[in-house]
Amino acid sequence: MTKSKSYLEIVKNCDNFPYDQVAAFPFQEGEKEAWYQFLLPNDSRPHGYILPWVVKAMPWTSDFIISHDKPRTVQLADSSNGAHTAKTCNSALEKVVSNVIKAQTFKGFNDPSLEPFRIAGARDSIYVARSAASLFGITVRGIHMVVYTRTPDGMKIWVPRRAPTLFSFPNLLDSAVGGGIRADESPFEAMTHEAEEEASLTGNFLTENVRSCGALTYMSATDAPNGYEIGLMIPEVAYLYELEVPGDTILKPNDNEVGKYNLWDTTKVAEELKADQFKPSSAAVMVDFFIRHGIITSENDKDYLRIINHLHRSLPIAT
Repeated sequence: MTKSKSYLEIVKNCDNFPYDQVAAFPFQEGEKEAWYQFLLPNDSRPHGYILPWVVKAMPWTSDFIISHDKPRTVQLADSSNGAHTAKTCNSALEKVVSNVIKAQTFKGFNDPSLEPFRIAGARDSIYVARSAASLFGITVRGIHMVVYTRTPDGMKIWVPRRAPTLFSFPNLLDSAVGGGIRADESPFEAMTHEAEEEASLTGNFLTENVRSCGALTYMSATDAPNGYEIGLMIPEVAYLYELEVPGDTILKPNDNEVGKYNLWDTTKVAEELKADQFKPSSAAVMVDFFIRHGIITSENDKDYLRIINHLHRSLPIAT
């Protein structure tokens, strides 16, 4: 019988990038496997960290200047000398990602239809393909929305199961609505379009009743279930929303990413969380929802503060 996970173990499964490796950012003397800082033009702040073997294998173009000195850096150059910085950088990133896809340099990076997203914290509108962000260790941004209803028997939560055909985390449970933030949209805009695409939620009821609930920050290390190379760093900011719906509201899939929606009480949701049936980031979102609604408290969980710390990790790069 599978051991039931604690809530701390659940959030650590999402925020699973080793803290001792972060201590080596930036380079410390004596560190054998120092990561490379990813730098944008005219900005000394690192926007990502790249593994040494990734730097060696990457099909770089002349737009990138690699320094193996301490601290190690990968500098994206601006060949326009400030005249068209964003356009020049976007073209350079598009080229190198295209090279990765054509050469199939890394596992999981072979999809030519890669959606761009804005690099968090960049001073210019610089974009990179979302699924390629882990190669550069760039912060990705996404949204999650928990949808729930109140019944005479207590709160019930809409929980979808991901479609079996999805590349990452097939068949696992998920947030009612979730997805990446496109290059040209705000978190709220991302929430509204994902709500329509995934759960058939539209109109004034959604926009007038949805509630913004802050954000989670965490760092994951890619592994086999994620479909990509193992050990890449993915810092993430997840903007949170929740929506209380009437009891007669039925969530229905509107795309091929959701298999079916389940309406479960909090006891059932907790059981599925502890049985490791949720996608890791969505599990963290649900734990945060439980904290907001007083289901997890300092009185009933000895790891309360540690759970909160893992849900709000300090990221070592620009956001």
